[in-house]
Order: sequence, then C-alpha cells, then structure tokens
Amino acid sequence: MPRDLFLRIVDDIEMNYRYFQTLFDARGHQSFTALQKCTSAIRQLAYGDAPDALDEYLQMSGRTSRESLDHFCDGVICLYAKEFLQKPTYNDVQLLYQAHSERHKFPGMLGSIDCTHWVWKNCPIEWHGQYTRGDYKVPTVMLEAVASQDTWFWHAFFGPPGSNNDLNVLDRSYVFSNILDGSAPKCPFMVNGVEYKLGYYLGDGIYPSWATILKSLQHPPENDLKRCQFKRAQEAARKDVERAFGILKGKWNILHRPTKQMHPRSLRKIMYACIILHNMILKWNGSAISPEHIEDPPSDEQPEEDILYQLRSRTTHENIRADLIEHLEHLSQQYHANNPNN
Repeated sequence: MPRDLFLRIVDDIEMNYRYFQTLFDARGHQSFTALQKCTSAIRQLAYGDAPDALDEYLQMSGRTSRESLDHFCDGVICLYAKEFLQKPTYNDVQLLYQAHSERHKFPGMLGSIDCTHWVWKNCPIEWHGQYTRGDYKVPTVMLEAVASQDTWFWHAFFGPPGSNNDLNVLDRSYVFSNILDGSAPKCPFMVNGVEYKLGYYLGDGIYPSWATILKSLQHPPENDLKRCQFKRAQEAARKDVERAFGILKGKWNILHRPTKQMHPRSLRKIMYACIILHNMILKWNGSAISPEHIEDPPSDEQPEEDILYQLRSRTTHENIRADLIEHLEHLSQQYHANNPNN
C-alpha cells in the first residue's frame, strides 16, 4: 500500500471514529495514536501476525491490537464501501464492456464469477459439521466474488459455510439483486449483429446456464475448430477472478493463513475490509478500468414483470454463446487475412 494512501485512511478514520482519536486517561496518560492503532491493524492484515506479536514493535498489548483491527475494519467498511465495493454504474458498465471486448474479445462481458474458501482454524466444535466439506477436510468459510480483468472486485458475498458449493452460494447471494429490483443500469450490447439486454459474467461448469452467466462448452468435437476456440477463450478469460483471488490472498496474508477469529462476524469484517483496501490500491495506482465513481441518477423505474425469466433464460444463454462463437471465428479469420504469414 502506498504511504500516502495509508496516511489518508488514517486521517479519515481518526476524524470519524472516537476510538482512534488521541485521548487521556484518569492518570493523564496519553492513549495510542491513530497512526499506531492503524499500523497495528494493517500489519495484522498484511502479514497475518497474531495480535500479541506486536508487543515489542508498537508496545501494544494483544487486546488493544485485536480491538484496533476490529475498529479499523469497521471504519474502512463504513467509510469506503459505497465507492469501492458497489455494483457497476452505467459509466462502469460501459468501460467494462469496452475493456473486456478489447482484451478478451467478449462483447457484453462484465467480469468473471467464482468462489473461494478461507480455512477457519478456531471454528467452534459444534459448527464443524456445518462448515466442513469432504474435499477440504477442515472448516472453511466461502467467498463468492465477481472480478473484472483489472482484478477489481465488483461483488463480494462472504459467510456461507464451507459445506456448500458454488451453486448453493449463488442461490443465497445478492449478485443479481439490482437487476431484480430494477436499479441496474440499462446497458444493452451487440454481438454478431444481435442486441442483448443484460451483460453477463463468465462462470465455470457448476453454474447454471443463465442469460447472465456464460459457461464454456464441456466436450466440443476436436474437429470443430470454432467451438474449441471459444472454449479456450472463455476458460482463459475466466481466469481473471482466479487471479484476483490469488492477488488478494498474496497481498493480505491474513486471508492466506487459517483464520484465528472465533466469530463469523469478525471474519466477515476482515474479508470485506481487505477487498475494499485492494480496490483502493488499484485506483490509487491507476490500474482500475473505471477509476472514477459516477453515481447513476435516481430512477423510479420498476423491474419488468418477466425479469427473472430473462435473467435465467437458458435459450438466451445458448444464443449468446452461439453468437460469440461466430464473433470469435470472424475475428480469427480477419486476423489471418491481415497477417497471412502468421
């Protein structure tokens, strides 16, 4: 994290939260400063250190370090979630369409959706069965996320027990809530000469064949070059969300190690704070596809009566996939015509 960004966060949190303001106790002794408390919280997030590991560096007890982390995550979420963990606005969608069309050759692509697990070391014994899945053998908590090519997280839903799979988590999450309540921006797109109303996310084989989730082909014939080409392109583009998970866990080592917190509420705050900080760093470094947050004007439009059918339409899903197959084939032919030696 750049030093200037960290100091800006410290100033914002100190201004808005009494816990981080410098106070004096009954004996006239000064409390820890906001800089000390925020440094303790950031070190715990970035390195995964135990709270009492900062005894010598900051002269801070384990209890104060735990409280600093808890209040710091609360402050980050309350102050920055509206801008750095929000649904794409109209401006965001247009930039995402353009960036993904140029990078992956997928018109109408908003990002990729997938789930990851966070091992819960101190899961209470009575919850072990609920949070343990056979292929993991240990209690885990799941994160469902949508990430774009720049690894920006546009959606995060954390908290389902690790015994679920991606499909169960999708049924509980609010990834399409703005479409269902009519607040999603109207952003149609064209592919192969056909207009579609809703953008889509790339997903793996477990996800349903909906108009808003584009899946790969399972077993295209080897002699069908068009479909094999689409399969490779879709699976390569879908790696954006896997790369985002890797960067997130590498940047915030607390997510890479088994968590020691005792309550799901604490885990949820840490996860959302790390995602918001990750997005803030992307914007600060100038790596974000949509660097400016431009809110949509208020709208009184009601959702269409058949919006749920449109969202879950298997026919639309197959039509989009067929048009994208032809679109990629046309681009391939165009490339070979312009570069006959390749």
